[in-house]
Amino acid sequence: MHQAFRFALDPSPRAERALASHVGARRFAFNWGLALVKKRLEARRRGEDAEVPWTLPALRREWNRAKETVAPWWRENSKEAYSSGLAGLADALKAWSDSRKGRRKGRRVGFPRFRKKGQCRESVCFTTGAIRVDGKSHVVLPRIGRVRTHEPTTALLEGIEAGKARILRATVSREGGRWFVSFTCEVEREPKAPKFPGTVVGVDVGLRHLAVLSTGEKVPTPRPLRKALRKLARLNRELSRREPGSRNREETRRRLARLHARVARIRRDALHKLTTRLARTYEVIVVETLNVSGMLRNRRLSRSVADAALAELRRQLAYKTVWYGSCLVEAGRFWPSSRTCSRCGVVKGSLPLWERVFRCDACGLALDRDENAARNLAALAAAVAGSGPETENARGRDVRPEAAFGGRPAVPEEAGSRQRAGA
Repeated sequence: MHQAFRFALDPSPRAERALASHVGARRFAFNWGLALVKKRLEARRRGEDAEVPWTLPALRREWNRAKETVAPWWRENSKEAYSSGLAGLADALKAWSDSRKGRRKGRRVGFPRFRKKGQCRESVCFTTGAIRVDGKSHVVLPRIGRVRTHEPTTALLEGIEAGKARILRATVSREGGRWFVSFTCEVEREPKAPKFPGTVVGVDVGLRHLAVLSTGEKVPTPRPLRKALRKLARLNRELSRREPGSRNREETRRRLARLHARVARIRRDALHKLTTRLARTYEVIVVETLNVSGMLRNRRLSRSVADAALAELRRQLAYKTVWYGSCLVEAGRFWPSSRTCSRCGVVKGSLPLWERVFRCDACGLALDRDENAARNLAALAAAVAGSGPETENARGRDVRPEAAFGGRPAVPEEAGSRQRAGA
C-alpha cells in the first residue's frame, strides 16, 4: 500500500535558497503554461487554427521548445520543478473541464488563475533523480543535495533497509516559514489486529467535544482557532497598517503565517492522536456522515465547524482502520442518531440544537444527546454485521449501513430526508 512520511527540514542558507528557487521555478512554469493556453484559446476564438496544449505531454512538448528562450536559466533547477508546475496546470485544466461537463462531483471549479508569490501553496514535487534518506537525520533531494531534518527519519529508514519500503516521490513544501518534505512510499505492512477484538464503539463528533464515544468518554476539542483569534486580529491590524513592500510588512506577514500554521498543527495533532487510538483499540468503529459543506454555510456556526475539522476525523479513520486491522462503518447522512432513543428505539419528532439532554417520552431515558447518538451508532454495527457475508470483512469508507438493507436505511430516516436526498 502507499503511505506518506513527512519530516520537517532544517536547511542551511544555501539549501534554503535552492528550495525557494525550485518552488519559484514551479510557479514560473505554471504561469507560463497558463499564459500559453489562454493565448491559444483566444486565437481559436478569432477563428485561427491553433493547437491548445491541454494535457501534460502536450504542455511538456511546448515547454521543451520554448524553455531556452523564455527561461535561459532553467538549468539552475531540476527539470522536475518545471514538470511539477506543468502537471499542476494539467490537473487544474482537467478539473475545470470535468466540472463544466458534469463529470466531477462537488462545487463548480473555476478556470485556473495565475499563481502569485506568497499567495499560493508553495511546493514542488520530485519523481526522478537522487531521492533518498541519508542516515537518521538527513535526506537527499535532486539538485538540492543533502538537507538536515529536525526529526529522526528512523521510521522510513528502517523500512527501506529491510526492503519493506520504496520511495516513489518526494514533495517539498513551505508552510508558515518552515520547510517540510513528504515521501510517498510503497510499503509492506504486516497484518495487525486491534487491542480488543470484537469490540464496537460509536463516535459522535461535534463542536462542544472533538468526539463523544459510546463508552461514555468525551474527548475535549482543542479549539486552536478560537484560542488564537485575539492574536490573529492583532496581527491582521498590524499588517494592514504596514507600508506595502516594506520589511516590516514582510515580517508581520511571516508572523501571521506562522500563527496560522501553528493553529493547523495543533488541530492535526489532536485528530491524529484520537484516530490512531480508536483504530488500534476497537475492531468496529461507527461514525456518521455529515454535510460539512452545508454546515459551513451557516454564518453562526461556520467558524466553529471549520475549527473542529469534522470531516478530517472520518478521512483519517478510513485509512487507519485498514492499517491496524479494524473496520469502519459509516451511518447515512439523514439517519436520526440524535433523535432516536438508545434504550427503546423511539424516534422523536424534533430535537433542537440548544437541547443538550435527550429525554425519551416513552421510556423516560435522560441522557446527554451526544452520548445517546454515539450509543445508537454503536448499535448500528450489529445490524450491519448480521446483514450478510458481503459486510463481514468490510473495510474503508465504502462500508455503509444502507448496503445491508438493499439501499434502505437501517433505521427510520429523518423527517423529510427522502425529499432532501432526492432534491
